[in-house]
Amino acid sequence: QLQLVESGGGLVQPGGSLRLSCAVSGFTLDHYAIGWFRQAPGKEREGVSCISRRSGGRTDYADSVKGRFTISRGNAKNTVYLQMNSLKPEDTAVYYCAAKLSPNSDYISLRETDFGSWGQGTQVTVSS
Repeated sequence: QLQLVESGGGLVQPGGSLRLSCAVSGFTLDHYAIGWFRQAPGKEREGVSCISRRSGGRTDYADSVKGRFTISRGNAKNTVYLQMNSLKPEDTAVYYCAAKLSPNSDYISLRETDFGSWGQGTQVTVSS
């Protein structure tokens, strides 16, 4: 059974940093693209970042986080990270990771509907 568990959220001041982790079990990341999404209160869930299944993987970012967020795979190969720097109040949201069985090694997507397996989410609050 595919499972994804997010961690690393919390309260941080504007300009601060957090690193989110997505630990996966029940499958190997070698076959799945992993995406990070977020949902702020009263808003729809949006794609934040994605990394392909290929080692050294292709990545993509929402325009709102480019240059501030970095997605990567862990050395243990069962964890994907989202390093978030220069955080802003508008980054406040519940962050989710999700998995997509990839049709090819470079597949990436920021569309929520492309992903079938989801974690439970972790809250990120950026406030002074």
